[in-house]
Amino acid sequence: MTIRVLLVDDQALLRSAFRVLVDSEPDMEVVGEASDGAEAVRLAKEREVDVVLMDIRMPGTDGLAATRLIGTDPALAHVRVVILTTFEVDDYVVQALRAGASGFLGKGSEPEELLSAIRVAAGGEALLSPTATKGLIARFLAQGDLGDDGRDPARTDRLDALTSREREVLVQVAGGHSNDEIAERLEVSPLTVKTHVNRAMAKLGARDRAQLVVIAYESGLVRPRTD
Repeated sequence: MTIRVLLVDDQALLRSAFRVLVDSEPDMEVVGEASDGAEAVRLAKEREVDVVLMDIRMPGTDGLAATRLIGTDPALAHVRVVILTTFEVDDYVVQALRAGASGFLGKGSEPEELLSAIRVAAGGEALLSPTATKGLIARFLAQGDLGDDGRDPARTDRLDALTSREREVLVQVAGGHSNDEIAERLEVSPLTVKTHVNRAMAKLGARDRAQLVVIAYESGLVRPRTD
């Protein structure tokens, strides 16, 4: 199945470079380009897009607003957004994860990393393995808008719907571990892990694993590291 990709960046030169890279792959094709967030949302609706490579800082409607619009539109529930940023540590990235993005990637990443990110996002996974991403989430939430004890009461209450095993799996997901890694740690099958992850997402109203990680931190189930 061909992965249909939408490129969103206000720099035409970067879009051209990304287009050449993506179109060189047999399982991908660029189906549109946008220079701002408003155009990105429009094209996402018109072009049957699977993955959006989204810049954050753009004139007009920025990438954060566009990601939120895509993430809250039921008609675009299948669309995955990967944030492209010049800055490896950027508070806007976590806001984008909260808005529905599936992860982020630095613009200085290697071509193979970008292509892998597209495939990972299209497969419904999240770009959460890099230490930089986990550190970013922890850093933002540690200084963010949670209560004095580091928890969001609304998020904490929602965890009551999870079984003990689902909570255990959620902790592992928040650690950036894959289904295979979690299965090995908990001595169960990868299929069992996948079932628990899917049930946790359904109960918590999360689009994907990226949002599960944010919920795990916001609820206080996982505490940000201070080292």
